[in-house]
Amino acid sequence: MAKPANLACARHILVKQKDQAEKILAELKKGADFGKLAKKHSTCPSAKKGGDLGEFRRGQMVKAFDDIVFKKEVLAIHGPVKTKFGFHIIQTIYRQ
Repeated sequence: MAKPANLACARHILVKQKDQAEKILAELKKGADFGKLAKKHSTCPSAKKGGDLGEFRRGQMVKAFDDIVFKKEVLAIHGPVKTKFGFHIIQTIYRQ
């Protein structure tokens, strides 16, 4: 049995309102560029890097975020995901 992934790389777009997150998600589904939307809309400091959070270990992020990154399909776009920080649109780049 393969051991579960403990390291991942993801990017996200963080906004305060669920309706704004849903609009961004709709744009992404139509083919909009994730990085450009992150730079334009995200309230996270990672916005400057197109939403790129770099590598992080399981347990470093809040649980709802971790659950998406470590359990859902890689490269798919997930959200809106509510945390204490707001609403996230999340894309896991890879995990190992």
